[in-house]
Amino acid sequence: MTSPPPWVAAHEAAMAAGEARYVDPDSGYSVFTEHGLRARGRCCGCACRHCPWAHESVPASARAARIQQPAMLHKQRPTGKRVAVLFHSGGKDSYLALRATRREHPELSPVWLTTFDAQTRIVAHQELAIETIVGQAQALDVALLGVPLVSGADYAATVGRALALLATASTLDRFVFGDLHLETIRRWREEQLGPLATHHGATMSFPLWERDYAGLFAELEESGVEVRICAAPNPEAIAPLTVGDRFDRRSAARLPETTDRFGEAGEFHTEVLAASLDASS
Repeated sequence: MTSPPPWVAAHEAAMAAGEARYVDPDSGYSVFTEHGLRARGRCCGCACRHCPWAHESVPASARAARIQQPAMLHKQRPTGKRVAVLFHSGGKDSYLALRATRREHPELSPVWLTTFDAQTRIVAHQELAIETIVGQAQALDVALLGVPLVSGADYAATVGRALALLATASTLDRFVFGDLHLETIRRWREEQLGPLATHHGATMSFPLWERDYAGLFAELEESGVEVRICAAPNPEAIAPLTVGDRFDRRSAARLPETTDRFGEAGEFHTEVLAASLDASS
């Protein structure tokens, strides 16, 4: 596991001492602690590293590029609603999970939760810029909660802060994942995020679990969305397809026999093109 940057420990020590600032070990700059920022009583709009106010004064158009703490990147937090938190990475499975949730639980307000690297602003595995996810959220008019991840930081704790932000305004009803059939991935989610679901009284939901691939392809076709392959850790595993190719029933049939037709084992990852999305779908 990658070690967190030195400023993490410096901030923790300053917080324990009740200090308003600490010196960044890398840059030498003086940085406000969360304690110091809370004393201000409001967000200053500067996208401070330890902002306790969900970056509420940072212009919405600039948040994807600047936020350092969990914050809404599209729309406001649903207020007084029961919410389905959909863990969204930008690909076909996340999109299909949204469709399934809307169909099966129309009473819930969907909120996408997307994690991304705090430094590169890239969504892991999908290799998509967080701005791409914002474009998808705008196209579908779905609320989006962005969660920047610091290298080496505790994943569950970071996501927990994001969920706590939502829970101040809404009731978290379920956490939704687009997993298809890998037991190891589902078990990891249940171990990492199950305790958070229990804390908020929410249900862990896997609406695509063990669904037939033919049916999933049919739903993608019915939706009219365009999907492309956006990443492939081992390009040989998807040859003759390459990154950038369209993904559909026809192209999937060209994949090697040993490659999962939906890339469930991580052979490839996909992006649903925002331009093909319809808010009514």
